[in-house]
Amino acid sequence: MKKKISQDSPLSSEISKDRLITMLSQMIILRRASEEVILLRKEGLFPGPFHVYIGQEATAVGVAGTLTADDRIFVTHRNIGHVLARGANLEFVLAEVLGKETGYNHGRGGPMHVSPVELGVLRASAVVGGAVALATGAALALSHQGLGGISVCFFGDGTLEEGIFYEAVNMAGLWLLPVLYICENNSFGALGRKGGERPASTINAKEISHVVQPFGIPTWTVDGADVRQVFRVVASAVERVRSGSGPCFIEARTVRWPGAKLNEPDLVTGATDITMAWDRSKIPEKEREWYEGVDPVLRLTRDLLSESILTRDRILALDEEIKVQVRDASRRARSGPYPQPERALDNVFVRD
Repeated sequence: MKKKISQDSPLSSEISKDRLITMLSQMIILRRASEEVILLRKEGLFPGPFHVYIGQEATAVGVAGTLTADDRIFVTHRNIGHVLARGANLEFVLAEVLGKETGYNHGRGGPMHVSPVELGVLRASAVVGGAVALATGAALALSHQGLGGISVCFFGDGTLEEGIFYEAVNMAGLWLLPVLYICENNSFGALGRKGGERPASTINAKEISHVVQPFGIPTWTVDGADVRQVFRVVASAVERVRSGSGPCFIEARTVRWPGAKLNEPDLVTGATDITMAWDRSKIPEKEREWYEGVDPVLRLTRDLLSESILTRDRILALDEEIKVQVRDASRRARSGPYPQPERALDNVFVRD
């Protein structure tokens, strides 16, 4: 049941120029926000491990463009990208990263649990596979209550090593639940197993989609760095899920960003220079293959240039505008107060 894209398929339909420009803008916001989080960590402004979304921006933006306000979303430890693509306020996201009271979860969540519930993002889980059962349960509730909307669950390829995944997709398939499973497989081009790192799952299957197909769930595999392909394929899957035909599964493949160190990413080549999209001499030699071939932000930038949708000057102006937005949001987030100790148990329910 794995789907392929044909030239005469509705998945090949054109995406408007305005939407493409909006997609690029959103992807740059995600990139600059992730870079800012790395800088905040380097300044020692928040403790503990964290993860960013660099290299996967096209997946979140492509998926988000197909959803409605009624949909429920469940995300991973790389949630900064997911929630910003959903339309989250950048200041509130960064405030949550910093553990500030002004953050979406009043400083209780931190960088791996940013959950703007008001935007339909019901859970960000740092546990591998932690949200799969919850997303499936939300789909069951939506189905029974007739509320409209679908449940969308993002997770990494390692989730397919967890038993809960198979219980969840089995029930979703049996009961034709309105849930879309998005597997973000960033293991391609991973860094290796040095230093205790686990860059890839250990699933003994030629294709991840082969693991899901026995449950009778339609599957697609897409280039997760190609926002147009992600949008088209997800739009088709979402239409199917909304029609009552049951769940769908999409594997979005990306190549891991060179700075993706375990639990503490690093800007190994500095902040992204958008001019690398047209000036090859700006690309660091060591990371040339990644920036030239699989960086989703630079890829879309090059496409819009070659198609005369944007000029270099317009791209530079757009990037500068976003940099200012991020700096201003970061400044406001830094100045916010920390939660008061006496409020530590707010929203914690204790049984007498």
